[in-house]
Amino acid sequence: MICKKLIPAFGCQTGQPVSLDQKKVCFTDDLLNLSHSYSDNGADELLIRDLSLSEEDHERTILAIKEVARTVDIPIIAGGMIKRLEDIKKYLYAGAKAVFLDVSDEDNIDLIKEGADRFGSEKIYAYLPHISCLDRGEEFAQLGASMLILDCFDLSQEDRLPDRTESLLSCHEIPVLVCCDPNNPHIPAALLRLPQVTGVVFTAPLPGGRSCMDLKQDLKAEGIPVDTFESRISWDEFKLNSEGLIPAIVQDYRTSEVLMLAYMNRQSFEQTLKTGKMTYYSRSRQQLWLKGETSGHYQYVKSLCLDCDNDTILAKVRQVGAACHTGSRSCFFRPLVQKEYKETNPLKVFEDVFSVILDRKEHPKEGSYTNYLFDKGLDKILKKLGEEATEIVIAAKNPEEIKYEISDFLYHMMVLMADKGIGWEEIMEELANR
Repeated sequence: MICKKLIPAFGCQTGQPVSLDQKKVCFTDDLLNLSHSYSDNGADELLIRDLSLSEEDHERTILAIKEVARTVDIPIIAGGMIKRLEDIKKYLYAGAKAVFLDVSDEDNIDLIKEGADRFGSEKIYAYLPHISCLDRGEEFAQLGASMLILDCFDLSQEDRLPDRTESLLSCHEIPVLVCCDPNNPHIPAALLRLPQVTGVVFTAPLPGGRSCMDLKQDLKAEGIPVDTFESRISWDEFKLNSEGLIPAIVQDYRTSEVLMLAYMNRQSFEQTLKTGKMTYYSRSRQQLWLKGETSGHYQYVKSLCLDCDNDTILAKVRQVGAACHTGSRSCFFRPLVQKEYKETNPLKVFEDVFSVILDRKEHPKEGSYTNYLFDKGLDKILKKLGEEATEIVIAAKNPEEIKYEISDFLYHMMVLMADKGIGWEEIMEELANR
């Protein structure tokens, strides 16, 4: 069963969120925090409309989208300031999953085909500013658009979905995302029941401080398939301790660092599934404990696994701030015994070497080869990188030599990354997208 999507949308100028138009709510939070908030609390994707008024503002907005794509886990749909094929490329290279083109501009209709031919139809969406544009929906699909985004904010004044809207949506095979007001309890559910509608897009914050996860629970109760946390194993199959609890080991989902251990009862487990935030049972206070409720250091669920004996949960989370009440990132920070060993975890090794290179850049050390490269500048770094690439080709048929040449190349590549301000997370994110 395909889950229907909830997609918050906001405009962006100079890298900061703004209202999409004068009728919509103006966000004042910074773009990155706002995006994290939506991502952590149940949004399936983000839609960012570039409302820049100048090329300078546009470039800052592109950088802001790039930072969001680098650190937020859900896909981004972007668009707004598109005049040529190169503009589509900018949004995609910034990390957008897809780019939307406003069909009220006839030039954009031509760009639909050009963009689909160049980047693939799955990367191109057609934005329809009014329901009357649905009459040309099949034309946009034939040109290469893989999705229609229909603006139906006017429906927010209706008690139910107008018959004409339902009829027009039902006659199309191309999937549709519909922009609507989630504050009207009738509209999102009515739209999402239509098979062609794959999701709803909204700009206004939900009333009463509610989250996308809250709205999903309401939609789920109405029988609409949405992406929520569902346990594949019943709580009744868990093996509990004498207190009726099960221990939960908590890890950072990116680094696998062990953060803490706590206990869960049935109620806290069910609350965790419902909200997507780690909730435990405090043995000392004899009550439920939402991690971060007082400190703000929430743990947003990425995955929950049960061990082979059904008696321990492993939770992978996005940790906000410190996990430990002492202020330490992890509760496990006091060494007992330790034996020297060589770290061979690839990600850890890359991060350690890269951190040394960054330190040399910030705190030059006399006699350092890394500082020699930085001092000589970009041309020298590129020359060495080219030489090392050639050495790999020469050594390719000698298994003993090639590992040394690849290591040399990776080192010089990391010097280039540091020089250009690119981190490993950006590289890994790009590889994951591919």
